[in-house]
Amino acid sequence: MTIKDLPVALRPREKLLAHGATALDDTELLALLLRTGLKGVGVLQLAERTLAEFDGMGGLLNASATDLKRIKGLGPAKRAELAAVLELARRSMAHQLRTRPVFDTPRRVKDYLQLRLGDYRHEVFAVLFLDAQHQLLLMEEMFRGTLTQTSVYPREVVKRALETNAAAVVFAHNHPSGAAEPSRADEFLTQTLKSALALVDVRVLDHLVVGRGDVVSFAERGLL
Repeated sequence: MTIKDLPVALRPREKLLAHGATALDDTELLALLLRTGLKGVGVLQLAERTLAEFDGMGGLLNASATDLKRIKGLGPAKRAELAAVLELARRSMAHQLRTRPVFDTPRRVKDYLQLRLGDYRHEVFAVLFLDAQHQLLLMEEMFRGTLTQTSVYPREVVKRALETNAAAVVFAHNHPSGAAEPSRADEFLTQTLKSALALVDVRVLDHLVVGRGDVVSFAERGLL
């Protein structure tokens, strides 16, 4: 079924204007961005295929313009527009973290990290550098690894904390397997980094482990 075949009240654009964006499901929202399908494939079907290829909206939000080339029917213009929208979402969330203390909005921090790290197919270790008011100065993906592990160097983390004049940090890394449960190695690494940063008077506020659809906080677990 094409959009033209739908009753006017059920067409994505009209539905959004009448009831707001939250009334649309993921397929409908993406169809609005794509605007057109291709020969023999309506835009709603193209949106469904795109979401299926990336395992849902979470995967799509972490897709690059190069990743989008895998979808037949997404030409350069559509790929560029989608990549721009996805980057706007990331920047909007990062801006919100810079304008208020990070832990005034713990759910927003988790959502942002899920958006940034949740669907990487390799492990990434990131550091959120915070000022004395615990507002975000910078988030940096400092180390990248394989599917199962990443080498993290405390000396480099300390050096970067001093360069950014950070008063505190939050660590974050993803588990490409999808399970957000911290490992013993994660706990040992956190304590090692905490000890190293204490020497330069930088506090470790949390370590967040990002899986698919879930983020686990060391601080909430009492592991710090």
